[in-house]
Amino acid sequence: MTKKLLFVTGTRADFGKVEPLAIKARDAGYYVSFWVTGMHMLNKYGLTKLEVERVEGVDIFEFKNQNENDELDKIHANTVVGFSQFLGHHKPDLVFIHGDRIEALSCSLVCATNSLPSVHIEGGEISGTIDEIFRHCNTKLAHCHFVSSEIAKKRIVRMGEEDKRIYVIGSPELDFHAKPSGVNIEEVKNRYEIKFNDYGICTYHPVTSEANDMGKQATALFETLKRSERQFVTILPNNDPGYKEIWQVIETLPTTQFRVIPSMRFSYFSELMKNSSAIVGNSSAGVREAPFLGIPSLDIGSRQRARSTAASVTNCQPTDNEKILSFLKNSWGNSYPRDESFGTGKTSEKFLKILNSQAFWANDIQKIFNE
Repeated sequence: MTKKLLFVTGTRADFGKVEPLAIKARDAGYYVSFWVTGMHMLNKYGLTKLEVERVEGVDIFEFKNQNENDELDKIHANTVVGFSQFLGHHKPDLVFIHGDRIEALSCSLVCATNSLPSVHIEGGEISGTIDEIFRHCNTKLAHCHFVSSEIAKKRIVRMGEEDKRIYVIGSPELDFHAKPSGVNIEEVKNRYEIKFNDYGICTYHPVTSEANDMGKQATALFETLKRSERQFVTILPNNDPGYKEIWQVIETLPTTQFRVIPSMRFSYFSELMKNSSAIVGNSSAGVREAPFLGIPSLDIGSRQRARSTAASVTNCQPTDNEKILSFLKNSWGNSYPRDESFGTGKTSEKFLKILNSQAFWANDIQKIFNE
C-alpha cells in the first residue's frame, strides 16, 4: 500500500525547505499532501499559499489559524484544534514538520498525543531566542529527525535521542540554490519592479524575546543603511510579536534606496540572491544560503546567534553603526568559496534513500531516552 506523507507548512521560509523533499517523494510514488496554514493564509504577507498551490501532483489542505493581531498562544491553540480535526479524517502514515515556528510546535504536539509518527526537519540548531525553545520541543516530540549537519546531530543526541533516529541530510533548500533557478535576473526585476543594478537584500524579523525593543533596533539598522547610500531590496518581516514596530520603520524608507516587497516566489528569490552584492538582517538566508552561494552577509542581532561560522558572515548588533558601514563598504560585492556546512545541495537524494529503507520505517513509535 502506498505510504501517505503529509508536509506541514506555515511560512514562505519553511516551504522552501520542505518542497524539494515533497517533490522527491511524489516522484518516487508516495502519496504527498500539504497542510497549509500560518502566514501563508494572510494577504498582508503576500498570500503565499499560492506558491504551495503551484506544486503539481499533490493534495493541498488549507487552514487559517490566525487573524492579523492574534497572540502566539491563541495561534497555538487554534492550530492544535484545527490540525487535530484534520488528522481525524486524513490519517497520514507520516507527518513532516520543519523548524521552530509556532505552527510546527502545535502540529508536533498533536502528532505525539495521537501516537502518529512525525519527522522533525532541521532540529538541533541554536539561535538564542524563543524560536530555539520551540525547536528543541519539536525534537523531543518527534519520532525521527532529519538534520542539516553533524553538529546538529550531536546536540540531539545530547537531548537523549537515539542515534538510529537521527539522519544527517543537509539543508533542503540548498538543493534548489545549487541548480539554475529557471528565471533570469531581468525577469525577476521586471516582475517585482526592481530598478537597482547593484543591490543588497535586507530582511529584519522580530525577535519575540525582544519584542518591546524591535522599533529601536529597526530604526538604528535602517538609519545606518540609509547613511551607506547602498540600495536594498527589502523583504517584509514575519508576523511574530514586534513586527508592527519594524513595519512602521520600513514604511518611512525612501523608495529611491529601498524596494520593499511583502514576499517573493522562491525561484525568483533564489535568482535575486545569486545576483546580490550582500545579504543584511537576521533571516536564516544570511547564515545558510548566503554562505552556500559565496555571498557576503551581515547578521544583525541575536536571532541567528552562533548558527554559522562561515568566513562570509559578519556578526554585529543593530546599533553597531561603524561596523555596519564598514561591512557595506569593504565586503559589498565580494565573492567567497562555497560553504557546505549545511549541505552540498543533494539533500533530497539522501532523503529519498532513507525514506525507501526498511530500517527507517522500523523505528518504533515509543522512544527510549538515550543515557
